[in-house]
Amino acid sequence: MTDQVLWFATRGAGSVALVMLTGVVVLGVLSVHRWQTAGWPRFLTAGLHRNLALLSLVFLGIHIVTAIVDPFTSLGLAAAVIPFASSYRPLWVGIGVIAFDLLVALIGTSLVRARLGYRSWRAVHWLAYGAWPLALSHGIGSGSDATAPWMLALDVACISAVAVAMLTRVLLVRGGSPAELQQVVAADAAGPAAGSVPWGGRR
Repeated sequence: MTDQVLWFATRGAGSVALVMLTGVVVLGVLSVHRWQTAGWPRFLTAGLHRNLALLSLVFLGIHIVTAIVDPFTSLGLAAAVIPFASSYRPLWVGIGVIAFDLLVALIGTSLVRARLGYRSWRAVHWLAYGAWPLALSHGIGSGSDATAPWMLALDVACISAVAVAMLTRVLLVRGGSPAELQQVVAADAAGPAAGSVPWGGRR
């Protein structure tokens, strides 16, 4: 019974973390275009983006801890932090470890952004978006229920959400007026230092 509870906790926390990370990516892709309404000001979008990122780390922590203590996987602490050191499905677990490391790098560099400099922080920030496809691949490759209808539906929903966000961004850029495009470029160049938006709130 304990092993089964750990399995459910590991898979459940991992799935929730994937959904939250998908939301982080979608908000990050769209936020540069001032995706908001009069009733939903930009600072709320930025706050949601930040809080989803933090919550995704919480659920990732639960996912990792329950996987470590689960006797079936015998993951071990080293395999949880060192890519491809796991004896249990080393490739897919290693990909998940890399995704987690990217998110930790994002949080760490964001906390010291003022000292790091915007260009360096931005490079790490965009690199962290690679955590999403890695996390998705990790779930598909290492999950024992990866082919279950509910998990397939969840994966398709996450992929569709990110694809729609990216397509929307491309269409907005291509269809924008010169003044709107200049505003987008200025927002990208100015970055978080141009305003009081918390870390992760502006692209």
